[in-house]
Amino acid sequence: MMEGRDLKATIVVCVMGIFGFGEANELVDKALFPKDPKEIAERLGKIERGKVVDEIATLIERLQRKGYASFVFESLEMARNVREKLGIEVDVESPSRAGELLRGNLEKFAVDAGFVKRAAELTDWTRKVSIELTRMRVKKAIEKRDSVIVQAIQTIDDLDKTLNLFMSRMREWYGLHFPELDRIVDKHETYARLITSLGRRENLTIKNLEKENLPKAKAKEIAKATKKSMGAELSGEDIDQIQAICKNVLNLYDARQSLEKYLNAIMEKVAPNISEIAGPLLGARLIALAGGLRDLAKMPASTVQVLGAEKALFRALRTGTRPPKHGLIFQHNLIQEAKPWQRGKVARGLAGKIAIAARVDAFSGKYKGDELKADLERRIKEIKEKYTRSPPKKAHRRMKRGRRG
Repeated sequence: MMEGRDLKATIVVCVMGIFGFGEANELVDKALFPKDPKEIAERLGKIERGKVVDEIATLIERLQRKGYASFVFESLEMARNVREKLGIEVDVESPSRAGELLRGNLEKFAVDAGFVKRAAELTDWTRKVSIELTRMRVKKAIEKRDSVIVQAIQTIDDLDKTLNLFMSRMREWYGLHFPELDRIVDKHETYARLITSLGRRENLTIKNLEKENLPKAKAKEIAKATKKSMGAELSGEDIDQIQAICKNVLNLYDARQSLEKYLNAIMEKVAPNISEIAGPLLGARLIALAGGLRDLAKMPASTVQVLGAEKALFRALRTGTRPPKHGLIFQHNLIQEAKPWQRGKVARGLAGKIAIAARVDAFSGKYKGDELKADLERRIKEIKEKYTRSPPKKAHRRMKRGRRG
């Protein structure tokens, strides 16, 4: 209280509660949430909206008694609201070093804090809270249906990031036992399913692998690799732990699949024309990136074409290099399947139809998806027939600054 009045603490929010870190990024104090997924989701929802929940106020009060007078937050809105409500000195750092430390070692902090007994439990717990948080967001945004689309697609993208992160860890971990499997099986979900069902490498026989619906050639390749594997022997406890986490990963894949079906249904109701032209997932991402359906509808086709490639566009304007031909819409099959020299024209045609579809969905509500799709297919056919060969490359001349011709 006496000498530490000028100390600064960083306040970090996570699924377990509110954590306070000192100036050396050491954990000073914490306020854990009640162990109920619904209650945690409600608190996280309030925090997302900038509300000062009881746990934040309580933690700050305790830290003040320990001599901390200045507090760093990762959210500008939260910092502003805390300053107004509690009258304290605040700062903003996003992301903070303490926050990165906590999120990078979340399982360890969870066990040390007594929130879970085993690190593997946190995955299942996080999934439950994420589902509750998604339900809550949907319920609150039900009157504005395009907001539901934005939240759903962002949740899918978050799930994809989480799954890639977990599977990267699982491939390294199980790779200690059977490293060759990482090269043979590319698909994360299949990799996790094989480990969950079969466990040790000696169980990956041709017969067992075919029961898991693997092609015979792939099954033979894996079975052959098990006999010459350079991997180490792991204990039964090690394998059990890896299988438990892989099982949770498969649950996350199920959650993603369910969420994708839900998003498809919502897109059919809210933006059927965009869904027909761009597909539900790509259409949802465009709506999210634009900020809403009406915002997307107000954009010209040229903006829709490069939506998601803003950095490349501004760099081209600044340096005089070639501007990007497409942004997010590059994910569309029509562009993916086109020849490289055709992609710019295909992207323009696709962006034009998406722009029209967005205006119809936002302001008319009529269904013209079939008509728009037929027009787009005719245009793509013209492009492929007219531009069958790559045009000769032109020499790219760069003007020197300060030099006049």
